[in-house]
Amino acid sequence: ESLSGARVLLTGASAGIGEQMAYHYARFGAEIVLTARREAVLQKVVEKCLTLGAKKIFYIPADMSSPSEPEKVVQFAVQKLGGLDYLVLNHIGVTRFQMWAGDVEYTRWLMQVNFFSYVALATAALPILEKDKGALVVVSSLTGQIPTPFTTSYSATKFALDGFFSSLRHELTMQKRNISVTLCILGLIDTHMALENTR
Repeated sequence: ESLSGARVLLTGASAGIGEQMAYHYARFGAEIVLTARREAVLQKVVEKCLTLGAKKIFYIPADMSSPSEPEKVVQFAVQKLGGLDYLVLNHIGVTRFQMWAGDVEYTRWLMQVNFFSYVALATAALPILEKDKGALVVVSSLTGQIPTPFTTSYSATKFALDGFFSSLRHELTMQKRNISVTLCILGLIDTHMALENTR
């Protein structure tokens, strides 16, 4: 019931965990903005969310490797929903599971998608979330807790996420700001990307 009418911005919503979270919020009658790179797939998720009971639903295609996209996405969500109760950060860049081969440019790109865009989205949304005692939900991974072979670049992005948002949680509490921060630490999930990378 608490999610009925809740205003949710969900990233990485075209497949896997993000897609399933979109359906979960829809079943509870939330008002949702979805974003991901692939517009055609997003449209299909939107259609299913409507059949499941979403009160309102919108989508905006966005490529989080572009530093200008996060603020645009938050502005779009606030314009469509009139505010935000939940910001759910879930997107990831295409991940190579292999031995470190010295590709610094790829690591820099992945840090932009998996970490810096999260920081930018949260920064843009915090003043809006604070107005309604909102919640910031960050989907992360065990690879941000435990060093794991074949995941050097990916693991670095997740350690960065956990460090930043765990520290931010403490700072928001110290400032008595009405925003909760939740980190969801996931293990291996049976998604298409996970299956492809473990073959």
